Order: sequence, then C-alpha cells, then structure tokens
Amino acid sequence: MAGLVSRLYRGEVNVDFVGRKKLWYGLSALLLLVSIAGLIINGLNLGVEFKGGSVFSFKAPSASIEQVRTTVLGAGAHQAIVQETNNGWRVTTDSLPADRVTTVQKATAQKFGIQQNDVTVQVIGASWGGQVADKAIVGLIVFMLAIILYLTMAFEWKMALAAIVALIHDLVITAGVYAWSGFEVTPATLLGFLTILGYSLYDAVVVFDMIKEVTAKLGTTSKVTYTQAANDALNHTLIRSLNTTLVAILPVAAILFIGTTLFGAGTLKDLSLALFVGMIVGTYSSLCVATPLLVTLKEREPRYQAIARRLAATGGGTGAKGGRQPVTAGASTGTTADEKRKKK
Repeated sequence: MAGLVSRLYRGEVNVDFVGRKKLWYGLSALLLLVSIAGLIINGLNLGVEFKGGSVFSFKAPSASIEQVRTTVLGAGAHQAIVQETNNGWRVTTDSLPADRVTTVQKATAQKFGIQQNDVTVQVIGASWGGQVADKAIVGLIVFMLAIILYLTMAFEWKMALAAIVALIHDLVITAGVYAWSGFEVTPATLLGFLTILGYSLYDAVVVFDMIKEVTAKLGTTSKVTYTQAANDALNHTLIRSLNTTLVAILPVAAILFIGTTLFGAGTLKDLSLALFVGMIVGTYSSLCVATPLLVTLKEREPRYQAIARRLAATGGGTGAKGGRQPVTAGASTGTTADEKRKKK
C-alpha cells in the first residue's frame, strides 16, 4: 500500500479511467437508480423552513427525547421532531393555531418546571417556505446556465455538457443519501449543495484544462488517439484531485462525525453531510463520469476518428504488451515520451 501511494505521488501510476468507462457508467447508473428510488419511496425530509410549522425551543437538562415528544404530542400537536442541541431542546411540529401553540407552551413549562416565557416559539408559514424553495430552484437554474455559458466560452460546448451531466449526477446521488438517511433538508443543506456544485465544477475544470492542453495539437501524424491523450491528462491531474479532496474532506468529516456527536450542532450536521457526500461523489464524477463522457463525444468527430482508424490499421498508439503509450503535454504533436528520451 505504501509503495502504491509513493508511486502515485511520483506520477508512476497510470490508471485507465477512460478505458473502463462502461464500469463507471454502470456504477453511476446503479447509484442513480438507488438514489431515485430513495427519493420516490421516502422523499426528502423537508425542514420547517420549507413546509411551514411551529418550532419550540427551551432548556431542560434532565429531560429525555421521549419525554419531550410525549409532552408536545399530548398537548395537541400531530407530529413532533425532537432535536437535542447544545442550547437545550428544539421541537418542530406541524402548523398549529395560536391557541394550540399556547397550550403546548404551558404543557412543556409545567412538565419540565420552567417558566412559560422560557419556551420560545417560532411560527413559519407554508407560503414563506414555498418562497424559499422557489428561490432555491431559481438559484440552481441560474447557476447551471452560468456554468454552461462559462465552459462554452472557455472551452467548448461538449465540455460544458459533460460538466453539467456530472453536476446533475452529484446532486441526485447526494439527494438520494438524504432521502435514505432521513436527514432533514434545511437552508444549510441547500448551502452545502451549492458548495459541492462549485467544488465539483472546479475539479472538472482542472481536468478539462489539462485535456485541452494535451489534445490541442493532435494531428494526422499523431501517435496517440484522443482517448489515450485525454486519459493521460486525467492521470496528470489525479494526485492533485485526490489531495484537494483529502484536505477538504477531513475537517468536514470531523464536523459530521465528531462535532455533531459531541455538541449536537444540528445546523452543522445538515451542512456537513451534504459537503461530505458531495465532495466524494464530485471527485468521482470528475474522474469517472465527466471525462469519459467528454471522450465519448469527442471521439465521434471526424478528425479524431481518422486518427483512431489510422493507428488501429498500423498498430500504433500501443506499447509492446498492448497497453497505452504514456503521453505528456509536450507530446501532443505526436512525439511520445519514449522517443524524446531516445533523442537525448
């Protein structure tokens, strides 16, 4: 294992990501099916900010979750989601009329020996929650359009399409994790979703920029196909992608698995789960979804089809054992790394 890591950091590991695209497509299809099934069967557990309701907050150190839930339900609420926070208890119920809110306040105060005024209440209407959801959808659409415009101008439309597919892939899988886990979707969750979109986009742009550089001068005399050149570019950015993900995910994992357990920070939990899942899926999609899809689109162009046919006819583009020739950015004109060493 240590040897593999050492070779990876020295750039001696060449993974055939593009050649295994059927494996990645199959894995992604399975993940998407499971995620969509979770969204259909369980749906998203929308927070009170989206569906409306009443939120009761109070301090009762000696209380238990079951005691709090029984008290609130016994006072007339039809449903109650109880969360223990570092500031006490937070109970979310369905939308209650004013007199029922007062009843719940009194019952909670009497049960746990506190003043009625110490049970704070926040009432959120369903219309306000709907506005939040609508604005989130509009923001997501604007974000996607901006990405398409930027990638089309900076690169080309095929790269923009591959990046958008990868982003949708990441969103659906992350939403599926929320559906199966039952985690509450709050405004903090939406913030996490937008963050992972930016993270996934960054990773894809780094890879695409290297691919653009390597494949820019592929011509009729090139000794490698677009697929081989793109895969080599992907391997050149592999360690950078893994390092970025590792550095970013460690503090997020600490918040998710340690911080929320010790301190019960519900808002941080909502945010950190989206970030944790999204960063992992985003790194995977940039390597195994966006790039193979881009190669599939580009290999249909007559220019690259001609290169592939010529190399297939002459047996070029492969090593002695049938493997791929290593390609560098400087080798994009048709000179392989091995030939450069021989000239020296």
